[in-house]
Formats: sequence, C-alpha cells, structure tokens
Amino acid sequence: MTQDATVEKGTSPLSLFSKFNLYSRKLVSGLETIGEGFYLIYRHGLYKDPNNPVNTRYVQYFCRRLCEVFNIDVQVHGVIPREPALWVSNHISWLDVAVLGSGARIFFLAKAEVEKWPILGNIAKGGGTLFIKRGSGDSLRIREQIAEFLKQDIPVLFFPEATTTDGRNVKKVHGRLLGAAIEAQRPVQICVICYVNQQGELDMVAPFIGTMSFVEHVQRVLEMPRVTAHLLTLPAISVEGHTVETLTKEVDIRMREGLKKLHRKVLEILPSDEETT
Repeated sequence: MTQDATVEKGTSPLSLFSKFNLYSRKLVSGLETIGEGFYLIYRHGLYKDPNNPVNTRYVQYFCRRLCEVFNIDVQVHGVIPREPALWVSNHISWLDVAVLGSGARIFFLAKAEVEKWPILGNIAKGGGTLFIKRGSGDSLRIREQIAEFLKQDIPVLFFPEATTTDGRNVKKVHGRLLGAAIEAQRPVQICVICYVNQQGELDMVAPFIGTMSFVEHVQRVLEMPRVTAHLLTLPAISVEGHTVETLTKEVDIRMREGLKKLHRKVLEILPSDEETT
C-alpha cells in the first residue's frame, strides 16, 4: 500500500499518533477520576451508609467529572426539582448515569450486571446504586426498597424501558416499579435525554446497544469527539388517583412526547421518523 493510499484512508502516521495521544490523555484522566471516586467513597465513608441522601452531592461531583473525561457537555433544559420524587428517564447508554447524576442529586437503579462491571461496579455500589435482576422476582423487593427510600425523602431514578436504545424513540415503558411512588405517595419526575454531535444530529457513538461489550464501548467513547448531552425535565406527575396501570400509561405518553419535544428543540437534523410528524 502506498503512502498516498494510507493518507486517503485517514490512517497516516500523524493522524494515528494524534488519535493515540488523545486516547491516552482521556484514559489517564479517566483513571484519575476513578481513583478520585474511590477516594470519595472511603474518605467520607460513603460505603458505610451508601443510601444517605447527603451522599448525593458526592455522586453529583463524580458524575460531573466523568462527563469531563468523556468529552460530554451537559445542557439542562428546565428546572431541576429538589422535591423528593421517583425519577424516570429514557435510556441510551451507561453514560446516562453520568449525565443525569451531574444534573440532579439522585440515586440510581441499575441492572444486576452493572455491579459486576470492572471498577465502575464497585464505585456504583459504594455510591448508593440499587441493583435489580430483571425477571428474577427481585422487582417486588426493589419496589419495597424504593418506597422506603421515597418515604425518607431519598430520590431514586430508574430506566423504565429496561434496555438501551439509539435515542430515536422511547421503547415500551415497564411500570411495575412505579408502584413504589404510589405506595410512598411521592410524585413521579420524568426527564428525557439525547446526545447531539457536532453536526447537530443524534450522536451514534454514545448509545450502548447491540452486542458490543462494555470495555469495547468505553474505548469508543474515549475516542469520541465532543458531544452535548441535553437533559429536559418535564412537570412531575402526582400519583393521587392513579393505579400502576394508569400511571404507567401516562409516563409512557409523556416520555414519548417529551423526547420529541427535546429533539425539535436541540437537533438541526431530526430522525427520519420525526421529520413529517
């Protein structure tokens, strides 16, 4: 292969060096931030009382540092409420935790596999994350735990789609855990997020979908150009008069409408299925 051919494919030695240099800087910064996360957990004894509401300020700081490492600018649309509530959001990537946590002081609900993730799983556990095994019967226990937290004015967020998407649409909302808000008589706070690249389109690097491993995706994110994560908060839903079924339906409708509203607000190029709607 000639040098000209190599340059045409964007793999010249200079471009490879620049890419490696950028990746290395981000990797070092990421390791420093992870070390800082462990320092916060042990210096302030967060692991001794991981679900203390006071700990959310440390979670928020760590999430903001993660966003810096991964080249993510977070832009909040609307007001971040401080009233105790059960938070829900659409789900695109593990990066959502850093984005949402940088904007709001909340604890997270995550799938059980996250607890086993290298390093970050330990930080998540120390930072107060609740882990659930989907379909294992743990949802009842988790719902009861969430209700107790809400009664103590501890805010918790979960992703009711139960999976990640590419950010174009909201998948079916699974509302069983919304029963915790009804039991605790606390409102449901909806927010929606989207990642926008420098061309004004939905970013397709940030979504953690398909068969890619977590480690592979982290590497892709470290190589990702700067993106903007937009976070839109919607009016809270009072649970008064709701059943789990009616509350689930309302959350589903509002999340879908909210995501379309956010897309129209921040995207220069809308997803194809929204161009004529």
